Parts: sequence; structure tokens; C-alpha cells
Amino acid sequence: MPSATSPAAHAVPLTSLHDRAVLADRFGRDPELHLFELGDLDEPFWSHTTWYTASSDGPVALLYAVGEVPTLLGLARPERAGELAGLLRAMRPVLPRRLLAHLTAGGVEALAPDYRAEHRTAMLRMALTDRTALAPHLGRGVAPVTPLGAADLPDLLALFAAGYPGNWFDERMPTTGPYVGVRDDTGRLIATAGVHVSSPERRVAVIGNVTTHPDARGRGLAAACTAHLCHLLTADGTDHIGLNVRADHPTALPLYRRLGFTTITTYDEAVLTAT
Repeated sequence: MPSATSPAAHAVPLTSLHDRAVLADRFGRDPELHLFELGDLDEPFWSHTTWYTASSDGPVALLYAVGEVPTLLGLARPERAGELAGLLRAMRPVLPRRLLAHLTAGGVEALAPDYRAEHRTAMLRMALTDRTALAPHLGRGVAPVTPLGAADLPDLLALFAAGYPGNWFDERMPTTGPYVGVRDDTGRLIATAGVHVSSPERRVAVIGNVTTHPDARGRGLAAACTAHLCHLLTADGTDHIGLNVRADHPTALPLYRRLGFTTITTYDEAVLTAT
């Protein structure tokens, strides 16, 4: 039996959170780190989420159960890495056998040896911190950037198949957040940028699926689409705009930096399977 001073004696049981106001308060203290979590507090995402914590004011992890492989999201600042690791260890009995994990430093290790990483990629969470950098990429005349919607879904899927195979795309996205694109003279969609999740109430948005057809690269179309999308979001009152990008991406990382994005945190994207 643990002594009164042992860690086990002071352990807080794993708790599932259901109160959106409580979650919004916690994540709102560091919105650029927790853009996805804040966006997922709104439908159509909220009803597919489960939230866990192991302390009254510590890190919160999100399990998002959509698609064949559920997503586990656990992000914390370096000074709270130990608390996040403790939370993830406490969650091991409730996790699915296979999952896609987005975890800051130490998170993947906290789930070992119960889970092994099939794939592991170093990623960056970036946030738009200099909106003046968007101006040179707006209205450059490279091609008109126009809004996209549900009717453009077949063209989006064709573009992703050609230029971004295996990307994370929910077919509802063009209706839940703005998408923009560029078409060539034949009407073919050759570039796009869109919103993964957003919350007008919480004034946050995560952009993604920035894609240019291989035949049209090198013309500034990705920059034009991304800048136009950020301009639209800003005009609608979005205070915090962010994105995720591979830490070693040779073209996307310099592009986002030119557009005014800076790194908020590094994290691991890993496909984890129970051993």
C-alpha cells in the first residue's frame, strides 16, 4: 500500500471531460498551441471527441474517433512534458489498438512498450504572427483565387490525388470552413488551400491541404492561395491562424515563413500499434 508521501498517494484518477466551457478555458490560455482542440469544440467535430485529463489544471488529451484510425492529440509546453507523459500512461487502457498520434516531446515514449511506432515524423505547429507578410502575395496576378465549395469536391479530390496523395481530408471540409483555389485556362483546379478546423466563436482556424498540381508548381500559386485564405479568415475576425508542416519539408516550410508564420512547437506524428 502506498505511503502518504508516495506519488501514488497523490495520483489523480483519469478523468473524462465533457464541459465545453471548461475545455475552452484551458485551451484558450495557449490558443496557438491548441488550435485543433479549440476548433474541435464545435460541430461537426465535437460529437466525435473524447477528452481526458489526469489533473485539475494540467494537460488535456483528445481522442478523435473519425475514420479507420482514430487520432490522439496530446500537446504540452516543455515545462509540462512530465504531466503529459503521466496522462498518456494513464490513458493506455482506454486507447484503441491502432491510432494516429500527434504528441509533443516524450509522448510517444510514454506509450511504450504498450505501443510501437510504425511511422514517426517530426512536425512543426506554426502560427501566423506577421500578417503584413501576406500583402506581397495578394493580388499578384498569377491567377485569380476563387472560393470553393461542395460542388468542387470532385476537382479537389482529383487535385489531391495528383499533388498530395494520402493527405488528411474530410469531404465535409469545403462546407465547414473556407476553401479557395486557382483554375487554369481549361477550368482544371491546379491549386488550393483550405481550413481543417475552425471556430468563429473562439476565433481560431487551422489551415491545411495546401496543394499545387505538379504541372503548375513554381508559379507562386500555393502562396497566393494561402495568403488569400488567411486574408479571408482575418476579415472574418479570426485572431489565431495556424498550420502543421513536416519539420524538414523543403518547399512548404520556407513558403510559410515568407507568409509570416513562425514555429510554436515541435511534435511527433506517429502511427502507433499496440504490442
